[in-house]
Amino acid sequence: MKTIATLIFVLFIGVTSQAQKATEVKVNAIEKSIVTEVEITETFKTVKYEVARLYKRDNARVKKALSFTTKYNRAKMA
Repeated sequence: MKTIATLIFVLFIGVTSQAQKATEVKVNAIEKSIVTEVEITETFKTVKYEVARLYKRDNARVKKALSFTTKYNRAKMA
């Protein structure tokens, strides 16, 4: 009974939504011209090279900074 009532309700909603009077909305079209000539001006930037520091091992500074110890990290005597 519940499924039949649900089916009738869904069909009723669908029929009423289709039965509504649809108004047409007219859209004003905008005309734009196509540009056929394109001028390209080239500008060159000077490339500035930067020197990077090289270490013998990868991430030497990071590993050193992350390997710090505190008094709470030390092993405790039982």
